[in-house]
Amino acid sequence: MEPLTVYTIADIRALQPCYDPTRYLAEDWSGTAVDVLRVSDCPAEDRIWVVAHWLDERTLRLFAVWCARRALALVEHPDPRSLTVCDVAERFANGRATREELVAAWDAARDAGDAAWDAAWDAQIAHLLEMLGEPVLMARES
Repeated sequence: MEPLTVYTIADIRALQPCYDPTRYLAEDWSGTAVDVLRVSDCPAEDRIWVVAHWLDERTLRLFAVWCARRALALVEHPDPRSLTVCDVAERFANGRATREELVAAWDAARDAGDAAWDAAWDAQIAHLLEMLGEPVLMARES
């Protein structure tokens, strides 16, 4: 395994964060991406933001797949297209799927997401109409 790159405060500043990194690290700090992730008094989203700039495409893709799978685990019956895109993205990251397969899976998952958002909006509108005492007779306008 290749040794991890060592970064400095200057490297973090070069990313142009919204605040100076010395808020959480000493001016003379140096360390690896792992060291940044271990700075527990810095908000998690800020640590991930910094480290994500230093990761290669494969690692970022695998992390995104992990995040998507965790989110889908919260859904009682996730759309199979959403599960498939995770599988294809993971295979792609590991060199076992083509870009064309990835694009096709992504397009299918986006269609599933669009349908879910449409259904969610419709349900919200129907619920608001019920709360306001209005009959729910509307059809989705496209």
